Amino acid sequence: MTEAVTHHMTMDRVRDYLELTKPRVVALIVFTAIIGMLLALPGWPPFGLFLASTVGITLAAAGAAAFNCLVERTIDAKMARTRARATARGEVGTPQALVFAGVLAGAGLSLLYAWVNPLTMWLTLLTFVGYAGVYTLFLKPATPQNIVIGGASGAMPPVLGWAAMTGDVSHEALLLFLIIFAWTPPHFWALALYRKDDYERSGLPMLPVTHGERFTRLHILLYTILLTAVTLLPLAVNMVGLVYVASVLVLDGVFLWFAWRLYRVYSDALAKRTFAYSILYLSLLFAALLIDHAVA
Repeated sequence: MTEAVTHHMTMDRVRDYLELTKPRVVALIVFTAIIGMLLALPGWPPFGLFLASTVGITLAAAGAAAFNCLVERTIDAKMARTRARATARGEVGTPQALVFAGVLAGAGLSLLYAWVNPLTMWLTLLTFVGYAGVYTLFLKPATPQNIVIGGASGAMPPVLGWAAMTGDVSHEALLLFLIIFAWTPPHFWALALYRKDDYERSGLPMLPVTHGERFTRLHILLYTILLTAVTLLPLAVNMVGLVYVASVLVLDGVFLWFAWRLYRVYSDALAKRTFAYSILYLSLLFAALLIDHAVA
């Protein structure tokens, strides 16, 4: 075996393990956690604390994602979106994936405990258990409301960031939690609509499978209306200024337009655009929070 072939195989294996961490999902998680850190203090946070918090949360999130891939390997193998994952193909075995997830999560939690504060470590551990354990093992295969209940774990990152900087959880941090919690169902159900056949093959009771497309489209619209109301709550507690308000009104208006169109006339293409916009929406909303905080 030549050195070039060996190098290529090594890089393929590295890529396999990296994909198990769901880098794009983790990037959004870490981004919202960082915004939580930056909003928690009036000025720039201490660099060492900021770095340790970011790395610790990143490692823990990556470990949770890898554990999710391990648990769902047989389901992933049936779905076009996920069948290329190394655990689904059998390229990474159960012991290797378990050790990989455990090392990542353990390293992240240890870093948070030693260099940040115990509260952040315990909240991160609770988030890990909620996502990798309660949601993945129990809720997802059991109920079409899985993403609503399990969304609590996905909404925790800004709370973790806030706790990392201040050592406590304030009402402002909980409002950031509520925004992501309300955002998660319309975001995920848009994906589930155009991936309905995948979920039927996998046997997962996602809402479009159990209750049909029209029911799901209605609930996307209703949850988007709820999200719009929730995103205005920071104004009610004087947490934000005009930059955020102007930004969120535009962002909410576009999201409502997508949700209304999706409810009235469905197409897979529109569901894909709605899903893509939902990711952009959350990123821009949290960026607006940060800009508003910086100019205040």
